Amino acid sequence: MQEILDTLKGLGVVPVVKIERAEDAVSLGSALLAGGLPCAEITFRTAAAEEAIRRISSNLPDIVLGAGTVLSVDQAERAASAGAGFIVSPGFNPKVVDWCLARQIPVTPGVATPTEIEMALDKGLTVLKFFPAEAMGGLKTLKAIAAPYGGVKFIPTGGISLANLANYLAHPSVHCCGGSWLAEASLISAGKFDEITQLAQEAVSVVRQVRG
Repeated sequence: MQEILDTLKGLGVVPVVKIERAEDAVSLGSALLAGGLPCAEITFRTAAAEEAIRRISSNLPDIVLGAGTVLSVDQAERAASAGAGFIVSPGFNPKVVDWCLARQIPVTPGVATPTEIEMALDKGLTVLKFFPAEAMGGLKTLKAIAAPYGGVKFIPTGGISLANLANYLAHPSVHCCGGSWLAEASLISAGKFDEITQLAQEAVSVVRQVRG
């Protein structure tokens, strides 16, 4: 479990992907690899998610692959069976968390309040998704809620962009950031994979500037 979480920390940013057609999955993964960002969180916001995970897992084993917007144990099972190595949810779902922990699958549930953080701590989780980051007050709010929980690291997601990525990464409570701007559904559907590669390269450059 810890190995994948450490890898995500090292990468600094996780592309959060909504994909409409599974046949675009390998091209997407290849674009991210070319941009120096061998990672993707495929969200279960479309019917193509499970098959997209399967195709990337089968064809691009170097990508650290996760499933996002996982709302149920059924989705977690399908994601893991398709090849997802980590699970992300927008909120704290005890059933999903328990299922993942029982199978040694890294899980980062979404939290936005001290109560939810403590629910996660009770399960032994110390890397959590802060969502929706900007809508909840951004870095100012994150600093405030992180302060009492020194051992907890956060993955801010929601409203993260190239413009504010460096500010988030510079804060010691931030494990890495989730970013949907890196591979928006419109770019994928239009086949603009060169643009996705460029966006990934820009993000990697920011991570290096901030974290060395």
